Amino acid sequence: MDSTESETTDESPEEPSQEPDSSEKPTHIRFLVPKALAGYVIGKGGSTITQFQDHSGAQILLSRNQEYFPGTTCRIVVMSGTTVQVLTAFQLVLAKLHCQLQAEDGSDVELRRTRVVIPHSSCGSIIGKGGATIRFFIENSKAGIKISPLDFELSDRLLTLSGTMEEQMRAIALILTKLTEEDDYSQQMHSPNSYRKDLGLRNILHAWKSVKSRRSLGSKQNHKEDSYNSVTIGVSDEHIGVVIGRKGSHIMEISESSGARIKISGRGGFLPGTTDRKVTISGFQASIDLAVSIIERKVDKASKRRAKDETDMDTD
Repeated sequence: MDSTESETTDESPEEPSQEPDSSEKPTHIRFLVPKALAGYVIGKGGSTITQFQDHSGAQILLSRNQEYFPGTTCRIVVMSGTTVQVLTAFQLVLAKLHCQLQAEDGSDVELRRTRVVIPHSSCGSIIGKGGATIRFFIENSKAGIKISPLDFELSDRLLTLSGTMEEQMRAIALILTKLTEEDDYSQQMHSPNSYRKDLGLRNILHAWKSVKSRRSLGSKQNHKEDSYNSVTIGVSDEHIGVVIGRKGSHIMEISESSGARIKISGRGGFLPGTTDRKVTISGFQASIDLAVSIIERKVDKASKRRAKDETDMDTD
């Protein structure tokens, strides 16, 4: 629906409250990137997304290739951190896409529309009583803001921002500040792949929520979770293929989904005293934990399949 189609009233606009610590409160934003542009956000070997994470301090995850928001061909980007970190990361991504489009088009073209994913339960606070809040956002940002109609098969709706990059950034700052004021909003964090029909993703989603919970708790105790780390795990040589995939397809998907960088040792590069290949995972701790969870799931599935095949052979 159009953002201005709410019933009118003489109520004054509801401005976002200015809580002293709101900029430090954990938050997140989800938005869509057309599949043709996703590669510019990721970069070769994940270099661009890693650079964005390092510069902003935010965690950035993308849905897997070919896994889109329902009814679109757009991949889902999830950014999490403090309000300042998320806004910085959001601006970096928008600037990258704008520059890329300008370079390809050869003119002053811009990405004139950005679609943000918000829970249906949060739409009321964005619209405000009689549409007062969303009108305030439109007037102060100069951006166009529209909310999609309710789809009863989804718990989310799309909030479309239109205008220049500066106008969109002003709008997203107002919207994110308002959403972060809701205690429930930060608890509604989703994996970027949460629209998959494959029930096996529940394990990954559970791991992601667990990571976010630990990271939120850890931020009150120390900053280890926010530092860039590197860990090495072992994967049996017989199962390393399911991690690598054909022409590296699996390892690329894992890297894109988690935001971590992954390096696998060459043939014979085993952990001491084992026949396990060394898998080195680098990134923020949340990215590392999610990557490990995905790898363990793949290996476990391959192990069970192999055991079943061997059992079937024994019974023949």
